[in-house]
Amino acid sequence: MSIQLLEPVEEMKTTETRLITYREAMREAMSEAMRRDERVFLMGEDVGRYGGCFAVSKGMLAEFGPERIIDTPMSESGFTGAGIGAALGGMRPIVEVMTCNFSLLAADQIVNNAATLLHMSGGQFNVPVVIRMATGGGKQLAAQHSHSWEGWYAHVPGLKVLAPATVEDARGMLWPALEDPDPVLIFENSLLYNMKGELPVPPLPVDIARAKVMRVGTDVTIITYSASLFKALDAADVLAQEGVAAEVIDLRVLRPLDDATIVQSVSKTHRALIVDEGWRTGSIAAEISARIMEQAFYELDAPVARLCTAEVPLPYAKHMEDAALPQTETIVTAVRQLMA
Repeated sequence: MSIQLLEPVEEMKTTETRLITYREAMREAMSEAMRRDERVFLMGEDVGRYGGCFAVSKGMLAEFGPERIIDTPMSESGFTGAGIGAALGGMRPIVEVMTCNFSLLAADQIVNNAATLLHMSGGQFNVPVVIRMATGGGKQLAAQHSHSWEGWYAHVPGLKVLAPATVEDARGMLWPALEDPDPVLIFENSLLYNMKGELPVPPLPVDIARAKVMRVGTDVTIITYSASLFKALDAADVLAQEGVAAEVIDLRVLRPLDDATIVQSVSKTHRALIVDEGWRTGSIAAEISARIMEQAFYELDAPVARLCTAEVPLPYAKHMEDAALPQTETIVTAVRQLMA
């Protein structure tokens, strides 16, 4: 099996930037979308008067009113199904499911309805719904609220799965997701909401089909996404002091995976480490590893390595949670072993 290596997209040039948090970037993206298209509305638990569980929708009720910022009952299956129905009726709903563990209560609607209706209708019915949810550990929310289920949903045909890590992607991914005629899931790592970053003025368009090389290197490729991206970039700084030039790829899109960017990088560096906050068994890291083996086996100077969360329910205690999750130090150690 072979693929065509694609040339990188030429990015627009801009000089002016402003400092903004990830949370503010998501709020701006939703507000702008609602101003641009009257069909767009937000629904979910506590998104209105409370301002959202993570304060992402704070203040939006005052601007757009209760008909477009809709507080729902605590019934994920019910309001996700209502969002799917609204999308079938021509609206452009943004459904917020709070944290991704609660999405399992709506999994029947997401997997059996949203993902399949286009196929089961013979191409007659698109489902243009965007479903947002927080993901990931590191905030001491214990075993039931620290999951990383994005890899599960990336298994499902009919869904597009996005994992914005930067403020640019948080600001820019929502509008193309709303324009997509099919269901899009956006996983926002809860550790990122307070993170600040420089956002170009005006915001640049974002490609929701391609991965992005965040740091160029020649010795090893570190492939990751979401909050682990920044740990990988920090690890690359440490490795650079040791003479190891690490290339860091932000996947950004977990389904469909951008094989071309991955293979192009691995064909240059000849080593690959995949950092994934999901569990190792049956993980998105396993899928990426298999694709590298299938498409770039003879380019490898060492077996593909994976660094994932320890296979335990995530602990509440801070020191144990930190030990279970991939960290900058463990990424550095994994690369050193690869180079050896």
